[in-house]
Amino acid sequence: MRINELANSINGKIVGNDNFFLNQDFTGRFTLLNDSSKGDIVIRHWINGKGIEIAANKDIACLITQNPKDGAIEAAERLSFPLIVTDKIELANAYALNWTVENYSPNSKNIVITGTNGKSTTSHMIYHILKSAGYHAFTNTDSESEFNTLIDPMVSKLISDEVNANGELDFLVIEVSEVQGWLGNLMKNHASLMSNALNPNIGVITNIAMDHIGLVNSIEEVFDEVSAVPQAIGDGITILNYDDELVRKLDSQNPFYWSMNDKSVDLYFDNGIYYGDELIIEREDLPFTSNHFIQNILSAVGACISLGIDLKDIKNAVKSYRALNRRFAKLNDEPLIIDDFAHNPDGIRNTIGETVKLLQDNQKLYVACAIRGSRGVEINQLNVEALVEILNPEITLFLSSSNDVVNDLNYVTPEERNVFFEVLNENNIKYTHFDNLFDCLSEIYRLARNDDIILLIGAQGMDPAESLLKKIL
Repeated sequence: MRINELANSINGKIVGNDNFFLNQDFTGRFTLLNDSSKGDIVIRHWINGKGIEIAANKDIACLITQNPKDGAIEAAERLSFPLIVTDKIELANAYALNWTVENYSPNSKNIVITGTNGKSTTSHMIYHILKSAGYHAFTNTDSESEFNTLIDPMVSKLISDEVNANGELDFLVIEVSEVQGWLGNLMKNHASLMSNALNPNIGVITNIAMDHIGLVNSIEEVFDEVSAVPQAIGDGITILNYDDELVRKLDSQNPFYWSMNDKSVDLYFDNGIYYGDELIIEREDLPFTSNHFIQNILSAVGACISLGIDLKDIKNAVKSYRALNRRFAKLNDEPLIIDDFAHNPDGIRNTIGETVKLLQDNQKLYVACAIRGSRGVEINQLNVEALVEILNPEITLFLSSSNDVVNDLNYVTPEERNVFFEVLNENNIKYTHFDNLFDCLSEIYRLARNDDIILLIGAQGMDPAESLLKKIL
């Protein structure tokens, strides 16, 4: 790789030095500054003069950034260190991903998964099926959804590290956010850009709904972001949710549809999973029986069928699957405590709806909802409106601002908290609010009988709930 070719490919300008530092060869590893070694290339959204000094002392090949500040350019010039400045850091991360795949995993079959809900479970299940069938696979999906944004070179680093440690990959299973931004600004065409970088054989689009309010402000904008993904997949196969009207409108060369309601499509659920007319997975072999999890299973099974994985291997892997953390996870038996990463309107409606189905006579349902901190009034208003829509008089609602467990990036603002209060008050919904998550969980546990159900929902503000519950229980 030549540095000028790299800069031109990402619309970047080189300052400091027009060759790699110390004229050394690039190791082939794109990474983060803290993890970097001699000859690596580092990508950072911003860098200051001190960061340039650290990079030079580590003898990295060059550094790419969107925001040089506090003496970064001056330090690069003084140290004759190659700094590439680009207007769109996502171009650099897409380049790094594409280069890494082409050089470290040129023969793998690649699967990209996007959509508003169910991406992580679908990706993780595809990965589990492939691993169970004996293949060497990699996925960027993890329980805390830290590596699925592709806004830094972490996935590129992990792929190169995996290949160096364990040899050539058979499959890459990459989750891509349907809408992505940085510091409140939309990274337009993010899903398409990252999908193109992967050169995928299979694409999965789970659904299209509202989530990232502020980055996009209408369902039409979400559709626009997702609509280019089938083009990135090209003549590969796109696994599509036939039950989602917007997904049906996507223009795909080779669609593979699944449905919960229509038996005329490729794959469908009818008290079991059918491929054509053949029952391939019995209902009792499903690891979950709630509708939104069955939808994720259908997406994963459809992808693996399209990859040519043996149906028996798919069935056995589905049967043995265990969910990611915070995906309708059972944390306790008496009372039954369920924890789910329901953080947008569809997730809230689906998760509470499925939990209500578990209720038996005289059981009570306690819902603890973490308000989304520092995500804006709009998404919180949509979330509380979803709560109003799905709650009934038999459900007791608790809210948490989780001040005791979140950092500054996830702190609930007064405006975010107040929109919850206002919508609930307007609809005469009773609730109890706690500033701290520990106090919220302690009170619910005190009130609940052994045969009641407690449901925990929310994003970052509810992530530490399991560890807090261990102290309470």
